Amino acid sequence: MSQRLNYFQVSEELSRKYLDYSMSLKKVPVVREFGHLVDIRASQLNGCGFCLDMHVKQAKIAGERELRLHHVAIWRESTLFSPRERAALAWTEAVTNLSAHGVPDAVYEEVRAELSEREISDLTFLVVGINGWNRLNVAFRTVPGSADEAYGLDKAGLK
Repeated sequence: MSQRLNYFQVSEELSRKYLDYSMSLKKVPVVREFGHLVDIRASQLNGCGFCLDMHVKQAKIAGERELRLHHVAIWRESTLFSPRERAALAWTEAVTNLSAHGVPDAVYEEVRAELSEREISDLTFLVVGINGWNRLNVAFRTVPGSADEAYGLDKAGLK
């Protein structure tokens, strides 16, 4: 499969504004705490190879342990994640895969037990952001690894 179009070039102004949105999230404490895990899990759920590839490399560059990266897909069975991380991952899944009845109360109660209202709100903006990027890259078949050099992801040492 080849890339369909480069949405970043075709819709440059919108792409830059969406990138600004994503970059502003990086200043938020809860995003710094969970950002890589959330980006990876949502990208797995959405089948976005480009984003999954990118966020695994970013996490590795940021010092995330390799085994934890492998365990994101099985976080429920893994012992490598804290209660706060588990709550954030459950929230990510529920918001990414909205059911016909929305986010279940049990998932909200789980995240509410671990995070403040501000953290839940900020986390939700992060989930919304990565889901948008996933949809853009899946729709236009952006090739995984195609932006490594531009984003400095070649420093991850993953080929």
